[in-house]
Amino acid sequence: MSFVLGLTGSIGMGKSTTAEMFAEEGLPVWDADATVHRFYQPGQPAALAIGQLFPTAIDKDGSVNRATLRALIQADTTVLDRLNAAVHPLVAADRAQFLASNQTAEIVLLDIPLLYETGLDAACDAVAVVAAPEEVQRQRVLDRGAMTEAEFQTILTRQLPDAEKRKRATYIIPTTSLAAARQAVKDTLASIRRTKDA
Repeated sequence: MSFVLGLTGSIGMGKSTTAEMFAEEGLPVWDADATVHRFYQPGQPAALAIGQLFPTAIDKDGSVNRATLRALIQADTTVLDRLNAAVHPLVAADRAQFLASNQTAEIVLLDIPLLYETGLDAACDAVAVVAAPEEVQRQRVLDRGAMTEAEFQTILTRQLPDAEKRKRATYIIPTTSLAAARQAVKDTLASIRRTKDA
């Protein structure tokens, strides 16, 4: 049975980069965002479900227009809950399939932005939280140019505060530099292996 390590952190904290580091260490990685992105492609189940719920968020090719979807969420607080109700069961089934197909791996990583918010920390043996100072986080998000300050603030209100995530974490991975994050990844894996072997 694999040791299940959850990876989470607020937007702009460096979670994707950290997940790549775990993958480089040989861990099978399930990425919640990548799964959603795949499901948003033409003909995929989430795209079809969103087409029923929010027809204006579907492009001519049948894919989900994420910018339109973000604007709908910004304009109506009920949109996100309805979206999650449609998409989360599909994502959960994909995650279960990943775990089943990797059950012989020593350690697997579940990269889930809303791990605590969705209660999925209960499905993990340990949780690693990526963290950086608030001003670094904000700068990273806005430098991407993919969202406005208002959209960033909306996302923050839907996420557990960083301080609370760190308080609940088994491991904290500082992402102020690549070297610090890489070392923390190695230390985390060493600690898990010691625990497993004890």
